[in-house]
Amino acid sequence: MATVALNKRVWMDATKGAILPIAALTLVALMVVPMPAFMLDIGFITNIVISLAVLMVALNAAKPLDFSAFPTVLLFATLLRLALNVASTRVVLVHGHEGDAAAGHVIEAFGSFLIGGNYAVGIFVFAIIMIINLVVITKGAGRVSEVSARFTLDAMPGKQMAIDADLNAGLLTPDQAKLRRQEVATEADFYGSMDGSSKFVKGDAVAGVLVLVVNILGGLILGVVSHKMAIGDAAKNYVQLAIGDALVAQIPALLLSIAAASIVTRVNSPLDLGGQITQQFGSAKAWTPVAGILTILGVLPGMPHVIFLPAAALAGFAAWKLRNADQLKKAEAEVAAKAPAATPANPASIGWNEVSNDAPLGLEVGYGLVSLVDERKGAPLMARITGIRRQLSKELGFVIPLVRVRDDMNLAPNAYRITVGGVVVGEDECHPNDLLALDSGDLAATVQGRPAKDPTFGLDAVWISPDKRGEAVIAGYTVVDPSTVLATHLNHLIMTHAADLFGMDEAQKLLDELKEKAPQLVAGITPAPLSLSQIANLCRSLLLEGVPLKDFRRIAEAMADAARDESDPVQLVEQVRRRIGALIVQTMVPVRMPLPVVTLDAGLESLLTQAVRSGPNSAHPIEPALAGRIVQAVTEAVAPMVGEARRFAIVTSPIARRALARLLKPHLSDAPVLSFLEIPDGKPVEVVAVVGGQAPQVTHREPEMAR
Repeated sequence: MATVALNKRVWMDATKGAILPIAALTLVALMVVPMPAFMLDIGFITNIVISLAVLMVALNAAKPLDFSAFPTVLLFATLLRLALNVASTRVVLVHGHEGDAAAGHVIEAFGSFLIGGNYAVGIFVFAIIMIINLVVITKGAGRVSEVSARFTLDAMPGKQMAIDADLNAGLLTPDQAKLRRQEVATEADFYGSMDGSSKFVKGDAVAGVLVLVVNILGGLILGVVSHKMAIGDAAKNYVQLAIGDALVAQIPALLLSIAAASIVTRVNSPLDLGGQITQQFGSAKAWTPVAGILTILGVLPGMPHVIFLPAAALAGFAAWKLRNADQLKKAEAEVAAKAPAATPANPASIGWNEVSNDAPLGLEVGYGLVSLVDERKGAPLMARITGIRRQLSKELGFVIPLVRVRDDMNLAPNAYRITVGGVVVGEDECHPNDLLALDSGDLAATVQGRPAKDPTFGLDAVWISPDKRGEAVIAGYTVVDPSTVLATHLNHLIMTHAADLFGMDEAQKLLDELKEKAPQLVAGITPAPLSLSQIANLCRSLLLEGVPLKDFRRIAEAMADAARDESDPVQLVEQVRRRIGALIVQTMVPVRMPLPVVTLDAGLESLLTQAVRSGPNSAHPIEPALAGRIVQAVTEAVAPMVGEARRFAIVTSPIARRALARLLKPHLSDAPVLSFLEIPDGKPVEVVAVVGGQAPQVTHREPEMAR
């Protein structure tokens, strides 16, 4: 069944693609090959149907670009009409002496019914139609097309600059900007094509006059000379057929001219032409004066009262209905304004929004902290959150999602809670009317206040009133406002849980951005040898250990290299880390400074390596007693550097790196664990401690000794 459906779809696509070439060949055949009368009837009816369809589409288009194919459609419709003129001229001249039905029933109907069989009347009717079409509609539409094309091309650079400005300001996404640019280019092409297409309509009208003259003169000559007809009989037959042929061609031409004029005179609006006219004429202020003037004209002596007075009554009725409709709208608007903001919910009903929370980041505050997020009071916390998201997005290399802030009546008044993916990752209390004084460790005096702990780093602190700020600063405290306390805590937790905010959607966006700069690189890593899920997992593993993704091109190159040699997910991460070691190290210390490292004693290193090799697939291969001693020893060794807020790295063998990193993560979350192979050859190191042995003197190792 799938094969049959696929074959059917391929056949339908091929058929659609062949329609235009077949139609073009048919037009040529109409001009060259003699056609019977019944085929001409079919052609004329098709011409009328196409013209009516084009007019209806033009009238229902909300904006000109909704019918962007109109110039091409106009060209083919004009060619169809001219081909029918050539074919009908041949039939009229060859068979015109046979009578009115010699050129088909359609021409006969237009020649007899529409003009009453009087060819003199037909000539005048045709002349009037030509004047309307050529002088009024076609000329006006051509002028509008010319001016529109000129203005559109002149405005094109400004529109492009406006799109670029909106993109740089963040008002548009790259995809939206691309669509806007494409729309501007399409608009310029459309109006340029319409400027040329208007010449088709004008040329078609002129050709109609020439074809009529040729048919009349040629018919009279052939009728008198070839068929030995009297001049009156020849005029009756050939002129009537020529007029019918001209009218049957020019009425569809008039419809297309109206369609072209309606397209080029349109303005962009969400409504079609009928909706615009109805909306703009639907005012009682417009119809009331109309009714009054018609009434005055109707009562004047000599005027046709039977016509004017009913028309005045209809205009008055329309004004009355529109006035009532306006009053009803105003009443509904007043009721809506006085109505409560939200309709009380049915207590028995439960909505999905009550049981689901799809916000990646959430901040819930007690009612006492609402002032920090209240826009009427400046919302100091909201501005800080925006700044945090922007800064972390630059540092981590992907866009941090929006933070949903809402109040929760179940929390204590001054409590707040931070969630990542629906999981609570931090909570504490914050006093909006006080300041937090942090103990810097070197205080000259103490300040009385409410004892507390800094929620981010766990430092001793006190909440003090604002009037004690100066006293606390003099005493050596670091004083911060409540919005800074909460924002710093949020910043720290977002950085710590960045891996939980990264998924396949973010991975796809990174690949899409990279594809514009390095398309071959992206094609070389996905969908083979790495799937989108594998790339997302690799990125999450790097973020979990504090490796940012801002240089994603180099990370992608490392992924491509590592995937050729390794397929195991765990080892794949380790291979990628080795290839981007320079990126990892440069986030810790400047280029010219040595990297402070803490190493393991050779005996302890050997124990770790044996433990990992004995359980290569175990999440925690280190024996619990040994793990406890390692954690205690490392914590004691790095305590001085942690107290000084000094950056350092714990360095071990490539085999034991992952196991040691998982072991130390809960205790030293900010301490990176590197393998020897991740340190670049040219990077000097400074061994500050050896765990499991005697601490050496602080020395600098030469670059060639770094690994």
